[in-house]
Amino acid sequence: MGIGKPRSGMRSRMTPAIVDQVDVHALVFPTPEPESDGTLTWDHTGVVVVEVHAGDHTGLGWTYTSPAAAELVRSVLAPQVVGQNPASPSRLWERMRRACRDLGTRGIVMAAISAVDIALWDVRGKSLGLPITELWGTHRESVPVYGSGGFTSMSLDQLDAQVDEWLAVGCPAVKIKIGENAGHDVARDRVRVARVVTRVRGAAQVMVDADGAYSRGQALRVGQDLDILGVTWFEEPVSGEDMRGLAQLRGVLGLDVAAGEHIAEVSDARSMCDAVDCVQLDVTRCGGFTGWRRCAAYARAAHVPVSANCAPALHLPLGMADDHLRHVEWFSDHVAVEAQLLEGAPVVRDGRLTASRPAAPGHGYRLKDVSRFAVDGASTGQGTVRSLDEQRLRRLSDCGER
Repeated sequence: MGIGKPRSGMRSRMTPAIVDQVDVHALVFPTPEPESDGTLTWDHTGVVVVEVHAGDHTGLGWTYTSPAAAELVRSVLAPQVVGQNPASPSRLWERMRRACRDLGTRGIVMAAISAVDIALWDVRGKSLGLPITELWGTHRESVPVYGSGGFTSMSLDQLDAQVDEWLAVGCPAVKIKIGENAGHDVARDRVRVARVVTRVRGAAQVMVDADGAYSRGQALRVGQDLDILGVTWFEEPVSGEDMRGLAQLRGVLGLDVAAGEHIAEVSDARSMCDAVDCVQLDVTRCGGFTGWRRCAAYARAAHVPVSANCAPALHLPLGMADDHLRHVEWFSDHVAVEAQLLEGAPVVRDGRLTASRPAAPGHGYRLKDVSRFAVDGASTGQGTVRSLDEQRLRRLSDCGER
């Protein structure tokens, strides 16, 4: 099953392993109930998982995106890595990116490249018998986190309960969503933020994320109120594409203005460094470990801090190898998915993300049995891949029947 050449038996130790097979699986994880931020409502999390086989080793990678990315892996990316020596993941990253020139190298394309790149680095570490943090240089054993969720769709009681959970594990900062109804319910935004500030009683910093819901004028007025409340972080007060608006707000507000979670290329990171106080990078969107480290290196050179967006398990090894990383987002949806997806998912202790077990070769995670979350046919590229909406409705119906 999968894309590649027939698997052979044990290879000679003198013969370099090559990538002989790539498997891809598209998964859908329903959320407990519909969730909303300032500009979007969802009821599932899409995950595309890639397994790269090279000799006696299998590397695991994944990205949070649409099942459509599975077809990109199967038809475009797998042929670029099958038959290649995985000893240099960055070289294969360049091959994949070049093959996608006419498709565009952002969005779902870069998400697919991310998953394959992560799997290749996992293979590289396993082939050497080393954790990938040792390949990059380990700087620390744990990484600061902030609790993240606080969806606009939550009741005030639900919001209180989630904040309490973050405080209980020592999160030094908590982040909630604002910009409700595309910025048309600012009064409720203010009420929710003030409630969280009161609840934490100075035990944690308070951060907010508007997901680009506000106009520049709205963002300025809301930001001034946030400054008075003592909020320390204003994420995407306007669209992450509005570099001029972000820079203007950064220049007049006291709190940190942050954005960048949809960055895909180093050139995007370069532009964002000129507009914000902290650049957010998402390893599942900016080209996997290879792309993330390139973007982070630019930010370091520009003297701009970096924060990791979502995907905490994947950002842990990056944060251990890069002491420039400010913190990792302990995002509630992805925390729930990773607990079901992975053996060895990391945990938070005393406000820091740490491995749940001793370091293992590669990134240290193994795939659980996730067959119940699979989208039909996507794991091998055979059969019919249903539309996301059709598959989602069928899966939610199945969950209801159970």
